[in-house]
Amino acid sequence: MTNLTSLTIRQALDGLKKKDFTATELTEAHIKASEAARHLNCYITETFDHARKQAKESDARYASGRAGLLDGVPIAMKDLYCTEGIQTTAASKILEGFKPPYESTVSGNMFRDGAVMLGKANLDEFAMGSSNTTSAYGNVINPWRSEAEPDKQLVPGGSSGGSAAAVAARIAMGATGTDTGGSIRQPAAFCGITGIKPTYGRCSRFGIIAFASSLDQAGPFARTVEDCALLLQSMAGYDPKDSTSVDRPVPEYFKAVGQSVKGLKVGVPKEYRVEGANPEILALWDKGVAMMKDAGAEIVDVSLPHTKYALQTYYVIAPAECSSNLARYDGVRFGLRENTDNGNLNDMYEATRNAGFGKEVKRRILIGTYVLSAGYYDAYYNKARRVRKLIWQDFINAYQKCDVLLTPTAPTPAFAIGENTADPVTMYLNDIFTIPASMAGMPGMSLPVGLSADGLPLGLQLLGKPFEEETVFKAAGALEKAANFTALPQSLMDKAA
Repeated sequence: MTNLTSLTIRQALDGLKKKDFTATELTEAHIKASEAARHLNCYITETFDHARKQAKESDARYASGRAGLLDGVPIAMKDLYCTEGIQTTAASKILEGFKPPYESTVSGNMFRDGAVMLGKANLDEFAMGSSNTTSAYGNVINPWRSEAEPDKQLVPGGSSGGSAAAVAARIAMGATGTDTGGSIRQPAAFCGITGIKPTYGRCSRFGIIAFASSLDQAGPFARTVEDCALLLQSMAGYDPKDSTSVDRPVPEYFKAVGQSVKGLKVGVPKEYRVEGANPEILALWDKGVAMMKDAGAEIVDVSLPHTKYALQTYYVIAPAECSSNLARYDGVRFGLRENTDNGNLNDMYEATRNAGFGKEVKRRILIGTYVLSAGYYDAYYNKARRVRKLIWQDFINAYQKCDVLLTPTAPTPAFAIGENTADPVTMYLNDIFTIPASMAGMPGMSLPVGLSADGLPLGLQLLGKPFEEETVFKAAGALEKAANFTALPQSLMDKAA
């Protein structure tokens, strides 16, 4: 039997249908691999017994000819998704031990289609971070290593670092993430895998613990473009429980992968060629442009003039919404409660939030509360909202000239744990290329295209028009074929040898 953890989702589904192996065997192989990779700290909560039960049910459906879209596929579920009866923490002490009495819509959709959950994946606390170093449950470690400094542990990116690292380490075939300012695309780039943030409103946010409600969007990670398409097809759909969910039919996204891109117009925004950018990233971008041109696409120069304000605008709007959303964690209704000797309610609030929230979460709550306060609301928050509309308009104008945009995903390869943490602004700059599309609600997909001089994966992202994920998948399929990225983390290469 082939190494089951090396299969793509499509290959696994084909093998299950042909009875080359069972869902139970596939799941056990991934459980064994997960146990061997615990040092990466990808999971906050392992759900192996639950996975075995789900796999057994999948085998029964295959036997009766009732298998679903993802039946028997082992996945990691970001620990921001509420899972009924299973601990959901958002990587925060304040929610330790919380077992939701309900299921998020997206995880429910995937379980409906037969997905098998191996565990709840680690993340930056409340999805606030770009390195997965703010989790109350410890750092996630990227399975990749720099050839120049192999002893240094690297970040997997954030916030969805546990999900991305699990897929890259071959301990899950796919994973869920959430993208607020780049938290799917940036970890995908750092870990050498694919990840897509769909259009805002394409996937329900019901049951996903909120960070910034006007920005948060669910999406998948996988090792191929087609696998991401299969996962998104399961995740997406209208949900009346989410007022921002859009009532549109869900296409069979995987059918777009492999289609010709001849005549497709690919826009190259000049503003992404920022001063002081890493030359390797710019060279990769040029290479990607050449690949799309060779595949038959037409290259078009476009402008997104308000891109330079996106990062600053994001760090007004996102903390403001975070401040509002996290006000519910007060020690009264659920989660952690720190009692005080004097019985004062305000002191209990303060003690609970001080003990339950980490430094980055506190920082963003304070920023958000400040920009929403009397006297500053118009000066900061309302001004940021107006700039956000201009950023959105830039994309709409650019799409008059092209079908998709091609840009770098991240300004650097994965960096070492502990670097870029002293100055929060330096850390925030990791999302400089991903935030504009999040502010505009546009779909975006990152995929690995090459390696840095140190042997680390580098990604490019394709950004599409609202609800035209099929076009993104078509373009990404062509870029994936041209790049032919087959590199593996060193640990997996050693194991294969």
